[in-house]
Amino acid sequence: MPTSIARVLDDLGDVLLEPIAGVRRQQLGGVVIHDPQDSSDFPEQAIVLGVGVQDVAELLVAHGRRGVQALVIRGPVEATPAVRRAAEESGVALLGLADGASWAQLAALLRTLLAEGEIGAPEPAEDLFAVANAIAALLDAPVTIEDPASRVLAFSGRQDEADESRVETILGRQVPARFTLALKRNGVFDRLHREREPVYIDLAAQEAAAGLPRVAVAVRAGTEVLGSIWAAVREPLSEERTRALVDATKVVALHLLRLRAGADVERRLRTDLVSTALEGGAAAPEAVVRLGLLGRPAVVLAMGLVSGEDDDAGRTADGQRFADALAVHLAAVQPRSAVALLGEVAYAIVPVEENSRERSIRLAEGFLARMGERVAAVIGIGPPALDAFGLRRSRDGADRALRVLLTEGGCRRVATVDDVHIDALLLELNDLMAARGDTVAGPIARLQAYDARHNAELVRTLRCWLDAFGDVTAAAAAAYVHVNTFRYRLKRVTEVGEIDLDDSGQRFAAMLQLRLTHLGEGVE
Repeated sequence: MPTSIARVLDDLGDVLLEPIAGVRRQQLGGVVIHDPQDSSDFPEQAIVLGVGVQDVAELLVAHGRRGVQALVIRGPVEATPAVRRAAEESGVALLGLADGASWAQLAALLRTLLAEGEIGAPEPAEDLFAVANAIAALLDAPVTIEDPASRVLAFSGRQDEADESRVETILGRQVPARFTLALKRNGVFDRLHREREPVYIDLAAQEAAAGLPRVAVAVRAGTEVLGSIWAAVREPLSEERTRALVDATKVVALHLLRLRAGADVERRLRTDLVSTALEGGAAAPEAVVRLGLLGRPAVVLAMGLVSGEDDDAGRTADGQRFADALAVHLAAVQPRSAVALLGEVAYAIVPVEENSRERSIRLAEGFLARMGERVAAVIGIGPPALDAFGLRRSRDGADRALRVLLTEGGCRRVATVDDVHIDALLLELNDLMAARGDTVAGPIARLQAYDARHNAELVRTLRCWLDAFGDVTAAAAAAYVHVNTFRYRLKRVTEVGEIDLDDSGQRFAAMLQLRLTHLGEGVE
C-alpha cells in the first residue's frame, strides 16, 4: 500500500527533508535515483532522488508526465516562481534534502518507510518511527531508538529542537565515535546496561559535546539488551515522565523482537525465492514474479570474501553483513534488485537495460569502493539473462568468474565471466584431472622427478623460458642465473624431459601442464 508524503515528512522532516513546492496529498510507492541516460519504467507513484539535478522546473514537468509523485533535490533550494508553477502544474511535490545528508541514507530510509508491496514491508502503524514519535509526545522531547552498537534504528520528529550532536547522529544514522568513546570511558554504557531506571547524562560533563543533557534507558528482553531509548531534555524528567519512559521500553522491546523475527522471516523467504530463481527450474518464473523482476532483463552478481573469520559461524556472519550492505547499496542505485546469501556467496539479481556489462561493472566497483580496502571481497558477474530460465546461466557465469577472482587472492576485485573465460576453463580442467585421479605425466613428470633428486631447477628453467617466449636473456634474468648457466640448464631440460622445444605442439602441452600444475598447488 502506498504511503502518503505527509507521513514521510512527519518521520523524516526537520532533519532530512523539507517541503518546497507542490506538496499536497501525494501517495508514494517506490524510490528511484534520477539518471538522465536511463529510460526504464519508474515504479508507480515514484519518488525520484534528483542527484546532481540542475534544471529543476524542466525536470518537474518531465517527471509529471511519467507519473512521478515527488522529486527530492539537494538543498538549499530557491523556490522561484517558475519552480513553484512547474510543481503545481505537474503535480510533482518538490522536496529539499538537508545539507550533509547522504543520498544513500535517504534512499534506505525511504525504502523502510514506503510500503511498496515488497516482501516483509512493515505496516506503517507498526514501525519504530511511529513508536519514536509516540514516546517523544509523552516526554515532550525529541527521541532516538538505537541498537546496542549505537546505530539509530528510528527517530522522532522535532530533532531540530535538540543540538548539533543529535543532528549529526541522525544524518549519519550512527552516534559519532567520539561521543560513544567518551561515554564508554566514563562508564555511562555500563550504568545504562546495569540499571533498570533511566540514566541522566550531562553531555558537558562527559567531555563528549556541548548540548542538551540526555536521558537514556536500556530496552531489554529478559537479560538481553536489545537497544536503548535516548531523549534530549533540558532538565531531569519528572516522576510521571520517567514512568512513561520505562513503560515505553516494553513497547519498544516488543517491536524490536518483532523486527528481528520479521527480518529473519523476510530474509529466509527472500533467500528461498532468490535460490529458486537462480536454480532455473520449473518454479523459477513464479519466484521471479514474487521478487518483482518479471519481464526485466537481469544479470547475476556473485560476491565472495577473499579472507575472513576462521570459524564457520564467523564467516557466515561476515557474509551476511556484507550481503546486507550490498542489498542496501543496490536498493539505492538499482531498485528491484534482489540479494541473498547462499552458503558463503552473496548473490544479487540486478535488473539491467542496455550496456548491461558496463553498468554491472560500475555497480560492483561502486559498492566495493564504498566498502573500502577493509573488506577483502570480490564480485563475479554473469552474462545477461533475458528471462527467468536465463538466470541459471547467468549464475553459473558469475560463479565461474568469482572462483577465478578468489583463486587470484583478490588481485582483481571485479570481473565478468568473459574477462576470465580461459582462466575458468583451466580451473575446470584441473577439477576434471583431480576427479579422475590424473597425475602429471610425460616431460614435466620426468623433470619434476629429476629436480627432486638433484635440486636442478629444470622445471623452473622451462617455465621461465616459455614465459619469455624463448628469449634466453630475459629468461635467464627471470631465473636469476647467468645466460650460459641458463643455456646449459635448458639443454638438460631437453635431455632429461625428452622434449623437443622446437615443436609448437610440445611447447603448448608443456605450458598447459605447467599451468595446471601451478593451479593444483594453489587451489584446494
